[in-house]
Amino acid sequence: MLYPNSWKLNQRLIKTDIQQVKLLFFALIVGLVAGGVGAVFRLTLTSIDFFRNRLYDIGSKSGFIMHIWPVLFAIIGVSTALFLVKKFAPEASGSGVHEIEGALDETRPMRWKRVLPIKFIASLFSLGSGLLLGREGPTIQLAANIGKMIKDIFKQPDNENNALVSAGAAAGLASAFNAPFAGIIFVIEEMHGHFRFNFYSVAAIMIASGTADFVVRATIGASPVIQMTVFTSTSLSGLWLFIVLGLLYSVVGLAYNKLLVLTLNFSRYFSKIPIIVVGIFVGLIIAIIGILFPEMIGGGYTTISKVLAHSFSLKFLIILFIVRMLLSIFSYGTGVPGGIFAPLLALGVISGMLFGNIVQPYFPELVSHPGIFAIAGMAGIFASTVRASLTGLVLAVEMTSNYEMILPLIITTVTASTVTSMLGNQPIYSTLLKRTLENTKPKD
Repeated sequence: MLYPNSWKLNQRLIKTDIQQVKLLFFALIVGLVAGGVGAVFRLTLTSIDFFRNRLYDIGSKSGFIMHIWPVLFAIIGVSTALFLVKKFAPEASGSGVHEIEGALDETRPMRWKRVLPIKFIASLFSLGSGLLLGREGPTIQLAANIGKMIKDIFKQPDNENNALVSAGAAAGLASAFNAPFAGIIFVIEEMHGHFRFNFYSVAAIMIASGTADFVVRATIGASPVIQMTVFTSTSLSGLWLFIVLGLLYSVVGLAYNKLLVLTLNFSRYFSKIPIIVVGIFVGLIIAIIGILFPEMIGGGYTTISKVLAHSFSLKFLIILFIVRMLLSIFSYGTGVPGGIFAPLLALGVISGMLFGNIVQPYFPELVSHPGIFAIAGMAGIFASTVRASLTGLVLAVEMTSNYEMILPLIITTVTASTVTSMLGNQPIYSTLLKRTLENTKPKD
């Protein structure tokens, strides 16, 4: 016999279970929509990149006057992206990851009706222009806003907002890089202070991430984002080299974050300059560099392929690393939509190959191929800037299918993130969120 209080308790438990099942169902919907949007976004960007590359090829083969087309293309792309963001949705600028973290804390708004169209369109213009920005930041912000949209459309209780937005963020990273596990780890690790952790919320981000990845793979393909040699396990006697590499990235991460914040602070003084003037200035710089050295611009996937193919000398790799690092910071400082993941991963591959090519002649018995340090470089530079070691490790593995590299990647990422933290380096997204909150705080 059930007592009245026991019956009421059972009713509440049943109601709670139904609500949790609904949460998982809506996480599935978030994954489906986010995967579809992510696939369309990637396919459209691929077409734009192809068109831009054709403009540069035509200019290089047809004489000086034809270079006007890539210049105009870059100017129009940057100007349009800046106009859309500043006019309609300022929170759509940059990567958007820190905006999602602020929304999970309920300190930043999520105006999905504005952000979804503006972020999508403006990102196509900014990334297509040749700026050194990645698709993952926009995809994460788009997918997180899709989570908010699903919650609002289906009139789910407010306590489901955190889980569905987090599920969207995981789905966004998964669809950007064909990396579902990295999407899950990213939310748990990078957003751990914002994500409300419980059994069902974790299940929700797993469902959304896996579903989004399934949709993208079914639409675009299941190949790793970065095509390269799959290495066997490295020599145990050579693992100390990954400690050295991690130490180098701890300094690189500190320098990158400091320069990025300084650039953002500096760019605030030019916020009143007409958009077209900024567009012309930025577009000219990117287009001229792209005409002279195509490897120096863009998100970095083409550059990564060329670096892995040993297409560049050591001297050029050093120049490529320095220029791309400065241009990626410059690109983000313009205020257009775009992420830093892809440019960082490109920098990791460049510097990792540089390190491998330098040490291989001295330790030929320890270094079977410099490409092993390119994979470690991707994870190491991510760990030192974002301070998310697990995410960097999983991203590098999933994007290259080098699962045998887990041990050296652990050594590199732990060294890089620990030492950079001891040097006073703060996680970049926490810093960006803090800046945003300070800049939007009502003035007395």
